[in-house]
Amino acid sequence: MEISFPFLNHEDCSSSLLGWFPEMENKSNSNVVSFNGNDNLNKRRRKDDEIDGDGGGGGGGDLQDLKKSPWSDILTSLILLDEEEKREQEQWSVDSQQDKALFQQNQKRKSQAVDEYHNQLEDHYTQLDVMDHQRTKRSRSAAASAVVVTAVASEEAGSDIPAQSGQNNSGGPTHQRRLWVKDRNKDWWEERNHPDFPEEQFRRDFRMGKGTFNMICEELETAVMKKNTMLRDAIPVRQRVAVCIWRLATGEPLRVVSKRFGLGISTCHKLVLEVCSAIKTVLMPKFLQWPDEQKMKQTKDEFESISGIPNVGGSMYTTHIPIIAPKINVSHYFNKRHTERNQKTSYSITVQGVVDPRGVFSDVCIGWPGSMSDDQVLEKSALYQRANKGLLKDVWVVGTSGHPLMDWVLVPYTQKNLTWTQHAFNEKIGEVQRVAKDSFARLKRRWSCLQKRTEVKLQELPVVLGACCVLHNICEMRREEVDPEFEFELFDDEMIPENSLRSMNSAQARDHLAHNLLHHGLAGTSFLQ
Repeated sequence: MEISFPFLNHEDCSSSLLGWFPEMENKSNSNVVSFNGNDNLNKRRRKDDEIDGDGGGGGGGDLQDLKKSPWSDILTSLILLDEEEKREQEQWSVDSQQDKALFQQNQKRKSQAVDEYHNQLEDHYTQLDVMDHQRTKRSRSAAASAVVVTAVASEEAGSDIPAQSGQNNSGGPTHQRRLWVKDRNKDWWEERNHPDFPEEQFRRDFRMGKGTFNMICEELETAVMKKNTMLRDAIPVRQRVAVCIWRLATGEPLRVVSKRFGLGISTCHKLVLEVCSAIKTVLMPKFLQWPDEQKMKQTKDEFESISGIPNVGGSMYTTHIPIIAPKINVSHYFNKRHTERNQKTSYSITVQGVVDPRGVFSDVCIGWPGSMSDDQVLEKSALYQRANKGLLKDVWVVGTSGHPLMDWVLVPYTQKNLTWTQHAFNEKIGEVQRVAKDSFARLKRRWSCLQKRTEVKLQELPVVLGACCVLHNICEMRREEVDPEFEFELFDDEMIPENSLRSMNSAQARDHLAHNLLHHGLAGTSFLQ
Protein backbone atom coordinates (compact mmCIF):
# COMPACT_ATOMS: atom_id res chain seq x y z
CA MET A 1 0.00 0.00 0.00
CA GLU A 2 1.48 3.30 -1.05
CA ILE A 3 0.66 6.75 0.48
CA SER A 4 1.22 9.92 -1.66
CA PHE A 5 1.24 13.61 -0.62
CA PRO A 6 0.51 16.52 -3.03
CA PHE A 7 2.96 19.41 -3.37
CA LEU A 8 2.04 22.19 -0.95
CA ASN A 9 3.55 25.64 -0.27
CA HIS A 10 4.84 26.59 3.13
CA GLU A 11 1.56 28.11 4.31
CA ASP A 12 -0.60 25.22 3.12
CA CYS A 13 1.81 22.72 4.65
CA SER A 14 1.69 24.49 8.01
CA SER A 15 -2.07 24.71 7.91
CA SER A 16 -2.42 21.08 7.03
CA LEU A 17 -0.14 19.93 9.79
CA LEU A 18 -1.93 22.08 12.30
CA GLY A 19 -5.25 20.72 11.10
CA TRP A 20 -4.10 17.06 11.57
CA PHE A 21 -2.73 17.57 15.05
CA PRO A 22 -4.78 20.27 16.76
CA GLU A 23 -4.19 18.90 20.20
CA MET A 24 -0.44 19.26 19.79
CA GLU A 25 -0.86 22.82 18.51
CA ASN A 26 -2.97 23.79 21.55
CA LYS A 27 -0.36 22.49 23.97
CA SER A 28 2.69 24.00 22.29
CA ASN A 29 1.65 27.33 20.78
CA SER A 30 4.74 28.99 22.10
CA ASN A 31 7.04 26.68 20.07
CA VAL A 32 5.38 27.15 16.69
CA VAL A 33 7.46 29.00 14.13
CA SER A 34 5.68 31.78 12.22
CA PHE A 35 5.92 31.99 8.48
CA ASN A 36 4.53 34.88 6.33
CA GLY A 37 1.40 35.87 8.23
CA ASN A 38 0.78 32.66 10.07
CA ASP A 39 0.49 34.64 13.35
CA ASN A 40 -2.87 36.00 12.26
CA LEU A 41 -4.07 32.52 11.46
CA ASN A 42 -3.04 31.34 14.91
CA LYS A 43 -4.83 34.25 16.56
CA ARG A 44 -8.03 33.49 14.68
CA ARG A 45 -7.80 29.86 15.73
CA ARG A 46 -7.38 30.82 19.40
CA LYS A 47 -10.44 33.11 19.18
CA ASP A 48 -12.48 30.35 17.61
CA ASP A 49 -11.44 28.01 20.37
CA GLU A 50 -12.47 30.52 23.03
CA ILE A 51 -15.84 31.02 21.34
CA ASP A 52 -16.37 27.31 21.08
CA GLY A 53 -15.48 26.96 24.74
CA ASP A 54 -18.02 29.55 25.68
CA GLY A 55 -20.61 27.83 23.53
CA GLY A 56 -20.97 24.82 25.78
CA GLY A 57 -17.90 22.69 25.09
CA GLY A 58 -18.71 21.73 21.54
CA GLY A 59 -15.00 21.85 20.64
CA GLY A 60 -14.29 18.92 22.96
CA GLY A 61 -16.31 16.64 20.69
CA ASP A 62 -14.35 17.80 17.65
CA LEU A 63 -11.12 17.04 19.46
CA GLN A 64 -12.29 13.52 20.30
CA ASP A 65 -13.21 13.03 16.64
CA LEU A 66 -9.71 14.04 15.63
CA LYS A 67 -8.27 11.63 18.13
CA LYS A 68 -10.34 8.88 16.54
CA SER A 69 -8.98 9.54 13.08
CA PRO A 70 -8.08 6.54 10.81
CA TRP A 71 -4.35 6.99 11.42
CA SER A 72 -4.66 6.41 15.16
CA ASP A 73 -6.76 3.29 14.52
CA ILE A 74 -4.11 1.90 12.17
CA LEU A 75 -1.32 2.58 14.64
CA THR A 76 -3.30 0.98 17.45
CA SER A 77 -4.00 -2.10 15.30
CA LEU A 78 -0.32 -2.45 14.38
CA ILE A 79 0.69 -2.21 18.01
CA LEU A 80 -1.86 -4.85 19.01
CA LEU A 81 -0.76 -7.17 16.20
CA ASP A 82 2.85 -6.77 17.19
CA GLU A 83 2.06 -7.60 20.81
CA GLU A 84 -0.02 -10.62 19.75
CA GLU A 85 2.81 -11.88 17.54
CA LYS A 86 5.25 -11.51 20.43
CA ARG A 87 2.93 -13.49 22.72
CA GLU A 88 2.56 -16.24 20.08
CA GLN A 89 6.35 -16.39 19.62
CA GLU A 90 6.88 -16.68 23.37
CA GLN A 91 4.21 -19.39 23.61
CA TRP A 92 5.80 -21.30 20.70
CA SER A 93 9.20 -21.10 22.38
CA VAL A 94 7.78 -22.42 25.64
CA ASP A 95 5.99 -25.29 23.84
CA SER A 96 9.17 -26.16 21.91
CA GLN A 97 11.22 -26.29 25.07
CA GLN A 98 8.63 -28.51 26.74
CA ASP A 99 8.52 -30.88 23.73
CA LYS A 100 12.30 -31.05 23.62
CA ALA A 101 12.54 -31.79 27.34
CA LEU A 102 9.84 -34.48 27.01
CA PHE A 103 11.64 -36.09 24.06
CA GLN A 104 14.96 -36.11 25.88
CA GLN A 105 13.32 -37.58 28.95
CA ASN A 106 11.67 -40.35 26.91
CA GLN A 107 14.92 -41.10 25.08
CA LYS A 108 16.81 -41.26 28.36
CA ARG A 109 14.16 -43.55 29.81
CA LYS A 110 14.36 -45.88 26.78
CA SER A 111 18.16 -45.98 26.93
CA GLN A 112 18.04 -46.80 30.61
CA ALA A 113 15.49 -49.54 29.95
CA VAL A 114 17.68 -51.09 27.25
CA ASP A 115 20.75 -50.95 29.49
CA GLU A 116 18.83 -52.47 32.38
CA TYR A 117 17.51 -55.25 30.14
CA HIS A 118 21.01 -55.95 28.86
CA ASN A 119 22.42 -56.05 32.39
CA GLN A 120 19.60 -58.27 33.58
CA LEU A 121 20.17 -60.62 30.66
CA GLU A 122 23.87 -60.85 31.41
CA ASP A 123 23.17 -61.41 35.10
CA HIS A 124 20.67 -64.10 34.19
CA TYR A 125 23.16 -65.95 32.02
CA THR A 126 25.84 -65.58 34.69
CA GLN A 127 23.53 -66.98 37.34
CA LEU A 128 22.61 -69.88 35.07
CA ASP A 129 26.26 -70.70 34.51
CA VAL A 130 26.96 -70.53 38.24
CA MET A 131 23.97 -72.71 39.02
CA ASP A 132 24.98 -75.27 36.39
CA HIS A 133 28.50 -75.35 37.76
CA GLN A 134 27.28 -75.74 41.34
CA ARG A 135 24.75 -78.39 40.35
CA THR A 136 27.42 -80.38 38.50
CA LYS A 137 29.81 -80.02 41.40
CA ARG A 138 27.20 -81.16 43.92
CA SER A 139 26.18 -84.15 41.82
CA ARG A 140 29.78 -85.22 41.40
CA SER A 141 30.46 -84.81 45.11
CA ALA A 142 27.32 -86.78 46.02
CA ALA A 143 28.17 -89.54 43.58
CA ALA A 144 31.72 -89.76 44.85
CA SER A 145 30.52 -89.88 48.45
CA ALA A 146 28.05 -92.63 47.60
CA VAL A 147 30.73 -94.72 45.95
CA VAL A 148 33.10 -94.26 48.89
CA VAL A 149 30.40 -95.12 51.42
CA THR A 150 29.40 -98.18 49.43
CA ALA A 151 32.98 -99.36 49.16
CA VAL A 152 33.65 -98.86 52.88
CA ALA A 153 30.42 -100.61 53.84
CA SER A 154 31.24 -103.52 51.58
CA GLU A 155 34.70 -103.90 53.10
CA GLU A 156 33.35 -103.74 56.64
CA ALA A 157 30.62 -106.26 55.92
CA GLY A 158 32.82 -108.52 53.78
CA SER A 159 33.51 -110.96 56.63
CA ASP A 160 29.85 -111.22 57.60
CA ILE A 161 28.16 -111.18 54.16
CA PRO A 162 29.39 -113.62 51.53
CA ALA A 163 30.01 -112.04 48.18
CA GLN A 164 27.94 -114.57 46.28
CA SER A 165 25.24 -115.32 48.83
CA GLY A 166 23.04 -112.41 47.75
CA GLN A 167 21.48 -112.39 51.24
CA ASN A 168 22.04 -110.48 54.45
CA ASN A 169 21.98 -111.80 58.03
CA SER A 170 18.21 -111.64 58.12
CA GLY A 171 17.94 -113.78 55.03
CA GLY A 172 16.86 -110.88 52.73
CA PRO A 173 18.60 -109.93 49.46
CA THR A 174 21.42 -107.36 49.58
CA HIS A 175 21.19 -104.09 47.56
CA GLN A 176 24.58 -102.53 46.77
CA ARG A 177 24.53 -98.87 45.68
CA ARG A 178 26.22 -98.05 42.37
CA LEU A 179 26.65 -95.02 40.08
CA TRP A 180 24.17 -95.09 37.21
CA VAL A 181 25.60 -94.28 33.79
CA LYS A 182 23.53 -94.39 30.61
CA ASP A 183 24.76 -97.02 28.22
CA ARG A 184 25.33 -95.36 24.82
CA ASN A 185 26.22 -96.92 21.52
CA LYS A 186 29.77 -96.02 20.39
CA ASP A 187 30.03 -98.39 17.42
CA TRP A 188 30.16 -95.59 14.84
CA TRP A 189 33.18 -93.91 16.41
CA GLU A 190 34.96 -97.15 17.32
CA GLU A 191 34.66 -98.28 13.71
CA ARG A 192 36.31 -95.09 12.42
CA ASN A 193 38.93 -95.11 15.14
CA HIS A 194 40.05 -98.58 14.09
CA PRO A 195 43.40 -98.67 12.21
CA ASP A 196 41.87 -100.69 9.35
CA PHE A 197 39.14 -98.16 8.59
CA PRO A 198 39.40 -97.02 4.92
CA GLU A 199 41.29 -93.78 4.31
CA GLU A 200 38.83 -92.41 1.75
CA GLN A 201 35.84 -92.88 4.03
CA PHE A 202 37.73 -91.27 6.92
CA ARG A 203 38.57 -88.27 4.71
CA ARG A 204 34.93 -87.98 3.62
CA ASP A 205 33.78 -87.93 7.25
CA PHE A 206 36.41 -85.61 8.73
CA ARG A 207 37.52 -83.63 5.61
CA MET A 208 41.13 -84.71 6.20
CA GLY A 209 43.30 -87.82 6.10
CA LYS A 210 44.32 -89.91 9.07
CA GLY A 211 47.84 -88.44 9.07
CA THR A 212 46.57 -84.88 9.42
CA PHE A 213 44.08 -85.96 12.10
CA ASN A 214 46.82 -87.72 14.09
CA MET A 215 49.05 -84.64 13.85
CA ILE A 216 46.29 -82.40 15.24
CA CYS A 217 45.66 -84.84 18.10
CA GLU A 218 49.35 -84.84 19.01
CA GLU A 219 49.51 -81.03 18.98
CA LEU A 220 46.42 -80.68 21.18
CA GLU A 221 47.04 -83.59 23.55
CA THR A 222 48.46 -81.56 26.41
CA ALA A 223 45.72 -78.92 26.09
CA VAL A 224 42.62 -81.14 25.94
CA MET A 225 43.63 -84.28 27.83
CA LYS A 226 41.74 -84.95 31.08
CA LYS A 227 42.57 -87.31 33.95
CA ASN A 228 40.52 -90.33 34.92
CA THR A 229 38.39 -90.01 38.06
CA MET A 230 37.06 -92.55 40.50
CA LEU A 231 33.63 -92.19 38.88
CA ARG A 232 34.51 -92.83 35.24
CA ASP A 233 37.34 -92.79 32.76
CA ALA A 234 38.05 -89.56 30.90
CA ILE A 235 37.11 -89.22 27.24
CA PRO A 236 40.22 -89.96 25.10
CA VAL A 237 41.95 -87.14 23.27
CA ARG A 238 41.25 -88.63 19.83
CA GLN A 239 37.53 -88.82 20.55
CA ARG A 240 37.47 -85.25 21.87
CA VAL A 241 39.15 -83.92 18.73
CA ALA A 242 36.97 -86.10 16.51
CA VAL A 243 33.78 -84.71 18.06
CA CYS A 244 34.87 -81.15 17.31
CA ILE A 245 36.13 -81.77 13.76
CA TRP A 246 33.10 -83.85 12.73
CA ARG A 247 30.76 -81.20 14.10
CA LEU A 248 32.56 -78.46 12.14
CA ALA A 249 32.82 -80.58 9.00
CA THR A 250 29.18 -81.66 8.80
CA GLY A 251 27.36 -78.91 10.62
CA GLU A 252 25.02 -81.54 12.08
CA PRO A 253 23.04 -80.63 15.21
CA LEU A 254 24.36 -81.70 18.59
CA ARG A 255 21.79 -84.45 19.02
CA VAL A 256 23.18 -86.19 15.91
CA VAL A 257 26.76 -85.72 17.17
CA SER A 258 25.66 -87.26 20.47
CA LYS A 259 24.32 -90.37 18.75
CA ARG A 260 27.40 -90.81 16.57
CA PHE A 261 29.95 -90.68 19.39
CA GLY A 262 27.89 -92.14 22.24
CA LEU A 263 28.12 -89.03 24.41
CA GLY A 264 25.65 -86.63 25.97
CA ILE A 265 24.47 -83.56 24.08
CA SER A 266 25.86 -81.13 26.65
CA THR A 267 29.13 -83.06 26.69
CA CYS A 268 29.46 -82.76 22.92
CA HIS A 269 28.77 -79.03 23.04
CA LYS A 270 31.38 -78.60 25.77
CA LEU A 271 33.95 -80.64 23.82
CA VAL A 272 33.46 -78.54 20.67
CA LEU A 273 34.12 -75.30 22.54
CA GLU A 274 37.09 -76.72 24.48
CA VAL A 275 38.81 -78.09 21.38
CA CYS A 276 38.15 -74.89 19.39
CA SER A 277 39.65 -72.85 22.22
CA ALA A 278 42.68 -75.15 22.30
CA ILE A 279 43.10 -74.77 18.53
CA LYS A 280 43.05 -70.99 18.89
CA THR A 281 45.57 -71.07 21.75
CA VAL A 282 47.96 -73.78 20.54
CA LEU A 283 47.68 -74.04 16.74
CA MET A 284 46.83 -70.49 15.61
CA PRO A 285 50.28 -69.01 16.50
CA LYS A 286 51.89 -71.81 14.46
CA PHE A 287 49.66 -72.00 11.41
CA LEU A 288 48.03 -68.57 11.03
CA GLN A 289 50.37 -65.59 11.21
CA TRP A 290 51.57 -62.69 9.07
CA PRO A 291 54.62 -63.73 7.01
CA ASP A 292 58.11 -62.56 7.88
CA GLU A 293 60.41 -60.83 5.38
CA GLN A 294 61.60 -64.05 3.76
CA LYS A 295 58.12 -65.50 3.35
CA MET A 296 56.80 -62.13 2.20
CA LYS A 297 59.40 -61.99 -0.58
CA GLN A 298 58.39 -65.48 -1.67
CA THR A 299 54.71 -64.47 -1.60
CA LYS A 300 55.38 -61.38 -3.74
CA ASP A 301 57.26 -63.45 -6.32
CA GLU A 302 54.47 -66.02 -6.55
CA PHE A 303 51.75 -63.39 -6.96
CA GLU A 304 53.82 -61.55 -9.56
CA SER A 305 54.17 -64.77 -11.54
CA ILE A 306 50.37 -65.14 -11.43
CA SER A 307 49.34 -61.60 -12.38
CA GLY A 308 52.43 -59.63 -13.35
CA ILE A 309 51.72 -57.09 -10.60
CA PRO A 310 54.75 -56.55 -8.33
CA ASN A 311 54.82 -56.28 -4.52
CA VAL A 312 51.50 -58.06 -3.90
CA GLY A 313 51.65 -59.53 -0.39
CA GLY A 314 48.15 -60.96 -0.12
CA SER A 315 44.66 -61.23 -1.56
CA MET A 316 41.80 -60.00 0.66
CA TYR A 317 38.14 -61.04 0.72
CA THR A 318 35.19 -60.63 3.12
CA THR A 319 32.42 -63.19 3.51
CA HIS A 320 29.32 -63.49 5.69
CA ILE A 321 28.41 -66.34 8.07
CA PRO A 322 24.66 -66.79 8.75
CA ILE A 323 23.54 -66.70 12.38
CA ILE A 324 20.33 -66.91 14.38
CA ALA A 325 18.82 -63.50 15.13
CA PRO A 326 20.50 -62.24 18.32
CA LYS A 327 18.49 -60.94 21.24
CA ILE A 328 20.41 -57.67 21.47
CA ASN A 329 21.22 -55.17 18.69
CA VAL A 330 19.33 -57.17 16.07
CA SER A 331 19.48 -54.40 13.46
CA HIS A 332 23.29 -54.39 13.54
CA TYR A 333 23.42 -57.99 12.33
CA PHE A 334 20.68 -57.68 9.70
CA ASN A 335 22.04 -58.55 6.25
CA LYS A 336 20.00 -56.56 3.77
CA ARG A 337 21.71 -57.91 0.64
CA HIS A 338 21.25 -61.58 1.54
CA THR A 339 17.67 -60.89 2.63
CA GLU A 340 16.82 -59.37 -0.74
CA ARG A 341 18.52 -62.20 -2.61
CA ASN A 342 17.06 -65.11 -0.62
CA GLN A 343 13.67 -63.49 0.06
CA LYS A 344 14.16 -64.47 3.69
CA THR A 345 15.27 -62.44 6.68
CA SER A 346 18.99 -63.04 7.16
CA TYR A 347 21.42 -62.15 9.93
CA SER A 348 25.16 -62.64 9.72
CA ILE A 349 28.63 -61.81 11.00
CA THR A 350 31.64 -61.11 8.82
CA VAL A 351 34.93 -62.91 8.26
CA GLN A 352 37.67 -60.91 6.54
CA GLY A 353 40.76 -62.82 5.48
CA VAL A 354 44.03 -62.27 3.63
CA VAL A 355 45.49 -65.31 1.85
CA ASP A 356 48.78 -66.19 0.14
CA PRO A 357 49.04 -67.70 -3.36
CA ARG A 358 48.29 -71.20 -1.97
CA GLY A 359 45.05 -70.04 -0.31
CA VAL A 360 46.47 -70.14 3.23
CA PHE A 361 45.21 -67.43 5.59
CA SER A 362 47.83 -65.00 6.84
CA ASP A 363 45.38 -62.66 8.60
CA VAL A 364 41.73 -62.89 9.67
CA CYS A 365 39.24 -60.50 11.25
CA ILE A 366 36.16 -62.23 12.64
CA GLY A 367 32.94 -61.23 14.34
CA TRP A 368 31.83 -57.79 13.11
CA PRO A 369 28.06 -57.41 12.41
CA GLY A 370 26.74 -58.28 8.97
CA SER A 371 25.24 -54.84 8.37
CA MET A 372 28.73 -53.34 8.03
CA SER A 373 30.22 -52.90 4.57
CA ASP A 374 33.59 -54.31 3.53
CA ASP A 375 35.42 -51.01 3.95
CA GLN A 376 33.99 -50.56 7.46
CA VAL A 377 35.12 -54.05 8.47
CA LEU A 378 38.57 -53.29 7.08
CA GLU A 379 38.84 -50.13 9.19
CA LYS A 380 38.04 -52.17 12.33
CA SER A 381 40.62 -54.88 11.65
CA ALA A 382 44.08 -55.34 13.14
CA LEU A 383 45.47 -55.31 9.58
CA TYR A 384 44.33 -51.70 9.19
CA GLN A 385 46.00 -50.74 12.47
CA ARG A 386 49.18 -52.50 11.40
CA ALA A 387 49.19 -50.56 8.14
CA ASN A 388 48.67 -47.23 9.93
CA LYS A 389 51.78 -47.97 11.99
CA GLY A 390 53.81 -48.27 8.79
CA LEU A 391 54.34 -52.03 8.93
CA LEU A 392 53.08 -52.65 5.37
CA LYS A 393 55.49 -50.52 3.39
CA ASP A 394 56.14 -51.63 -0.20
CA VAL A 395 53.34 -54.18 0.10
CA TRP A 396 50.08 -54.28 -1.83
CA VAL A 397 47.07 -56.12 -0.41
CA VAL A 398 44.67 -56.73 -3.30
CA GLY A 399 41.06 -56.11 -2.32
CA THR A 400 37.70 -56.20 -4.06
CA SER A 401 35.53 -53.40 -5.39
CA GLY A 402 34.03 -53.16 -1.90
CA HIS A 403 37.34 -51.94 -0.46
CA PRO A 404 38.77 -48.42 -0.86
CA LEU A 405 41.95 -47.60 -2.76
CA MET A 406 44.69 -46.73 -0.26
CA ASP A 407 48.46 -46.60 -0.08
CA TRP A 408 48.58 -50.33 0.70
CA VAL A 409 45.22 -51.59 -0.67
CA LEU A 410 45.02 -52.15 -4.44
CA VAL A 411 41.54 -52.47 -5.95
CA PRO A 412 40.18 -52.61 -9.52
CA TYR A 413 38.75 -49.67 -11.44
CA THR A 414 35.03 -49.30 -10.74
CA GLN A 415 33.95 -46.35 -12.88
CA LYS A 416 32.08 -46.76 -16.16
CA ASN A 417 33.57 -46.45 -19.65
CA LEU A 418 36.98 -47.93 -18.83
CA THR A 419 39.93 -47.56 -21.16
CA TRP A 420 41.83 -50.54 -22.59
CA THR A 421 44.55 -50.02 -20.02
CA GLN A 422 42.06 -50.10 -17.16
CA HIS A 423 40.30 -53.16 -18.59
CA ALA A 424 43.60 -54.99 -18.81
CA PHE A 425 44.49 -54.05 -15.24
CA ASN A 426 41.12 -55.27 -13.92
CA GLU A 427 41.63 -58.56 -15.73
CA LYS A 428 45.03 -59.16 -14.12
CA ILE A 429 44.01 -58.04 -10.66
CA GLY A 430 40.98 -60.31 -10.96
CA GLU A 431 43.36 -63.29 -11.07
CA VAL A 432 44.72 -62.28 -7.66
CA GLN A 433 41.22 -61.75 -6.30
CA ARG A 434 40.23 -65.22 -7.51
CA VAL A 435 42.85 -66.76 -5.22
CA ALA A 436 41.12 -65.38 -2.11
CA LYS A 437 37.61 -66.12 -3.35
CA ASP A 438 38.50 -69.75 -4.19
CA SER A 439 40.12 -70.13 -0.78
CA PHE A 440 36.96 -68.93 0.99
CA ALA A 441 34.88 -71.26 -1.18
CA ARG A 442 37.03 -74.23 -0.10
CA LEU A 443 36.75 -73.05 3.52
CA LYS A 444 32.95 -73.20 3.40
CA ARG A 445 32.88 -76.46 1.44
CA ARG A 446 35.25 -78.13 3.90
CA TRP A 447 33.48 -76.89 7.03
CA SER A 448 29.75 -77.09 6.38
CA CYS A 449 28.91 -75.42 9.70
CA LEU A 450 29.72 -72.12 7.97
CA GLN A 451 26.98 -72.60 5.40
CA LYS A 452 23.99 -72.53 7.72
CA ARG A 453 22.90 -71.05 11.01
CA THR A 454 24.58 -72.71 13.95
CA GLU A 455 23.52 -73.47 17.52
CA VAL A 456 26.62 -71.77 18.92
CA LYS A 457 26.04 -68.59 20.92
CA LEU A 458 27.03 -65.32 19.31
CA GLN A 459 29.74 -64.55 21.86
CA GLU A 460 31.31 -68.01 21.34
CA LEU A 461 31.08 -68.02 17.55
CA PRO A 462 34.34 -66.10 16.78
CA VAL A 463 36.36 -68.84 18.53
CA VAL A 464 34.66 -71.51 16.41
CA LEU A 465 35.21 -69.56 13.19
CA GLY A 466 38.85 -68.97 14.08
CA ALA A 467 39.31 -72.71 14.62
CA CYS A 468 37.83 -73.36 11.16
CA CYS A 469 40.36 -70.96 9.59
CA VAL A 470 43.27 -72.63 11.42
CA LEU A 471 42.13 -76.14 10.39
CA HIS A 472 41.70 -74.85 6.84
CA ASN A 473 45.34 -73.68 6.85
CA ILE A 474 46.53 -77.05 8.12
CA CYS A 475 44.63 -78.86 5.37
CA GLU A 476 45.89 -76.48 2.68
CA MET A 477 49.50 -76.80 3.83
CA ARG A 478 49.26 -80.59 3.82
CA ARG A 479 47.57 -80.60 0.38
CA GLU A 480 44.31 -82.06 1.61
CA GLU A 481 41.85 -82.02 -1.29
CA VAL A 482 38.18 -81.16 -0.83
CA ASP A 483 35.81 -83.83 -2.11
CA PRO A 484 34.03 -82.52 -5.25
CA GLU A 485 30.70 -83.73 -3.91
CA PHE A 486 30.76 -80.96 -1.29
CA GLU A 487 29.82 -78.13 -3.62
CA PHE A 488 28.95 -74.64 -2.42
CA GLU A 489 28.32 -71.42 -4.34
CA LEU A 490 30.03 -68.51 -2.64
CA PHE A 491 27.85 -65.41 -2.71
CA ASP A 492 28.80 -62.08 -1.17
CA ASP A 493 27.61 -58.81 -2.68
CA GLU A 494 30.30 -56.19 -3.09
CA MET A 495 29.16 -52.63 -2.48
CA ILE A 496 31.35 -49.78 -3.73
CA PRO A 497 32.24 -47.59 -0.71
CA GLU A 498 31.20 -43.95 -0.59
CA ASN A 499 34.82 -42.80 -0.42
CA SER A 500 36.53 -45.28 -2.73
CA LEU A 501 39.67 -43.15 -3.14
CA ARG A 502 41.65 -42.48 0.03
CA SER A 503 44.97 -41.44 -1.50
CA MET A 504 45.92 -39.62 -4.69
CA ASN A 505 49.37 -41.21 -4.61
CA SER A 506 47.80 -44.66 -4.69
CA ALA A 507 45.67 -43.62 -7.69
CA GLN A 508 48.79 -42.53 -9.56
CA ALA A 509 50.57 -45.73 -8.58
CA ARG A 510 47.65 -47.83 -9.86
CA ASP A 511 47.65 -45.93 -13.18
CA HIS A 512 51.38 -46.57 -13.50
CA LEU A 513 50.91 -50.28 -12.84
CA ALA A 514 48.11 -50.47 -15.40
CA HIS A 515 50.27 -48.71 -17.99
CA ASN A 516 53.17 -51.10 -17.43
CA LEU A 517 50.95 -54.17 -17.63
CA LEU A 518 49.51 -53.21 -21.00
CA HIS A 519 52.49 -51.62 -22.72
CA HIS A 520 55.07 -54.16 -21.57
CA GLY A 521 53.10 -57.15 -22.77
CA LEU A 522 52.14 -58.37 -19.27
CA ALA A 523 48.37 -57.94 -19.67
CA GLY A 524 46.13 -60.25 -21.64
CA THR A 525 43.74 -59.27 -24.41
CA SER A 526 40.74 -61.40 -23.54
CA PHE A 527 38.77 -58.26 -22.75
CA LEU A 528 38.93 -57.36 -26.45
CA GLN A 529 37.20 -60.56 -27.52
